[in-house]
Amino acid sequence: MSRGAGAVRAPLWRDRTFGTYWAAQSLSAAGDSFAYLAVPLLVLQATGSVARMGLLTAVAGAASVAAGIFGGVLVDRYDRRTLMIVADLARLALYALVPLAWLAGPQVWLLFVVLPICEAAGMVFQVAAVTAVRNLVDRDRITEANGRLQATYAAAAVAGPLLAGVVSARFGPAAAIAVNAASFALSAAGLWLIRLRPTPADDATSAHAADRRERPLAEFLAGARFLWRQPVLRSLTVLLSVFIFLTYGFTDVLVYHVKHDLGGSDGTVGTVLGLAALGTVAGALLVAPLRRRRGFGVTWISAHTICGLALAGVGLAGTVPAVTVLTAVYLCCLSVGGICSMSLRQEITPDHLLGRVTSAFWSTHYSLGPAGAAVLTWAAGRYGVPTTALVAGAGCLLVAVAGLFTPIRHAGAPAQRPPDAALVGQPG
Repeated sequence: MSRGAGAVRAPLWRDRTFGTYWAAQSLSAAGDSFAYLAVPLLVLQATGSVARMGLLTAVAGAASVAAGIFGGVLVDRYDRRTLMIVADLARLALYALVPLAWLAGPQVWLLFVVLPICEAAGMVFQVAAVTAVRNLVDRDRITEANGRLQATYAAAAVAGPLLAGVVSARFGPAAAIAVNAASFALSAAGLWLIRLRPTPADDATSAHAADRRERPLAEFLAGARFLWRQPVLRSLTVLLSVFIFLTYGFTDVLVYHVKHDLGGSDGTVGTVLGLAALGTVAGALLVAPLRRRRGFGVTWISAHTICGLALAGVGLAGTVPAVTVLTAVYLCCLSVGGICSMSLRQEITPDHLLGRVTSAFWSTHYSLGPAGAAVLTWAAGRYGVPTTALVAGAGCLLVAVAGLFTPIRHAGAPAQRPPDAALVGQPG
């Protein structure tokens, strides 16, 4: 329940429930960073093909998009905490298969089975995790909570790739995936220790919605209609769908660039990704004050403008340090823009629709990602990373410029005041 304006509240880090959730997800993020590096290295080591890396990313992304269609329905129908625990346990079992199978030699085909299923489970988990923030903190602290969560995830991801690079160089990438599998056990244990609180303002509406449940597709479309009827959310969804097409394969291209073009080792790749993750930490810490001072529109458009410039610069950079710095800048601004848009959706969406709206956004947002990853990695192998990065960076700049001609430009800072009726509208 939201507290009165004059009440003195303890800082978020002293909230036991939020703190437990925070710690569990940070450990999980550290494990994820091992797979973030190890999966591309496994494919590159076995095939030597950046295009094959992109194909795996595309297949996994398609599974994630498909899961998004029903993920929001599940999150709005069932207990969010339970769904997250089940998703963690499923990924624990599946990722554990990879290092076991690799004992008999490279089994690239297995990655094309395991990774899509894990990405589908991960999509359900992510939708539930986003909606769970509403059940952990007061509404006016959502941006702060998101910033702290993302900052800690990124901080864990700094050490993750560094350690993953060491583990991969010493024991092979499959061992790094084993560490990722173990991290899901820690995440599930942390979630088991907490309880999510209801949102009283939405209790009556939620109960009414539960009484008139429809077919899963119809329920998904209710979230999509709400998303599409909000001018700012609609504009964000369209522009971010283009942005994801241009950037979804960035990690594969970066790994290929560092190893193939710059002659780096597995350890070098881990160092680049680990140090660059400091940019995500910086962005997560900066987003709340930036949004308060500059407003949503200015913050979001500026962040994506810098993303485009940094992405183009990565392709032109001829040294590992330059690539690391530019990637850190890219990740910093990606973090700022992502947390802004996620917080806005959480703030203005009724709780009983939040899972479906989040699901509809991610399904639409990521729908072009798989094709983009395939195209980006194919282009990097055919025309080289510099040309590919320049084109992708220019496209990101156009996305930011397009934002100037949409309602995003005039969007203020909804976290400081109740959302306008014109912005929120009525759920479809």
